[in-house]
Amino acid sequence: MPDQAARPFSIRIFVPDGEPDGLRIVEKSNWTGVGVVFNRANFKHVFCRPEVDKTGVYVLVGSSDDSALPLIYVGEGDPVKDRLAQHQQKKDFWVWAVFFATKDDSLNKAHVQHLESRLYDLAKAAKQCNLDNAQTPAPPTLSEAERADVESFLLDVLSIFPLLGLGVFEQPQATQRLDVQRLHISARGVHGSGYEDARGFVIAKGSQVAKDEVPSIHQYLAVLRKDLLASGVIAAQGDSLIFAQDYVFGSPSTAAGVILGRSANGRELWKADDGRMLKQIQATNDT
Repeated sequence: MPDQAARPFSIRIFVPDGEPDGLRIVEKSNWTGVGVVFNRANFKHVFCRPEVDKTGVYVLVGSSDDSALPLIYVGEGDPVKDRLAQHQQKKDFWVWAVFFATKDDSLNKAHVQHLESRLYDLAKAAKQCNLDNAQTPAPPTLSEAERADVESFLLDVLSIFPLLGLGVFEQPQATQRLDVQRLHISARGVHGSGYEDARGFVIAKGSQVAKDEVPSIHQYLAVLRKDLLASGVIAAQGDSLIFAQDYVFGSPSTAAGVILGRSANGRELWKADDGRMLKQIQATNDT
């Protein structure tokens, strides 16, 4: 993910139809961009919006029957209207989508091709989703100035995605922060470490993973472990399995369950060096 210092910002979400789960227009403070979020059921309403006639980049979001990870498609359109209409007819997997354009029409075809390529690469590196793209988007040739402008636009887009519940473009980076509470888990002959993060619970690179699963493992955990093995997030090291990179999970229990190969209460099993359970640390932080 591109480097960006944490900085305060405000988001304005306009709901033109009065339905919170329907069509939403997203704007960010001091930004010329605009995002349009919609469910597939709202598809006809999107075509009444002026933003759909602009040049932009979009993400389709759905799922597949054989994976616990979300399935996404990253694309671009000039305008986005034509491409979205094609996907409405030909792609069945997606249930919601978001596209980004600019209010001043400053994005051109090459700009959105760059954004498409960058988002695809980020999603592939993060390994938090499956990609429906049949081909790898090719980056266009941009001048140094144009590239800087589009990368700045990308940073704003990336800051909005998590607010929409789409965290598939973020890859955790190894942290050396002293204020991060390091936690550990030891059971079933394996040991792992991690920490809580604003995005969820991060398992640290090198954490061990149980090779076998208990018969009573939840199906979701079994499928997720399979996904992570297939993507290389979990890899073989000699006779053992380890995390080949830092990886973020939605909860400490999911993180613990993947490591142990069984359902687990992560708030009790993740412990600090002094023996305190995660739930005790969280209770202390709440007071």
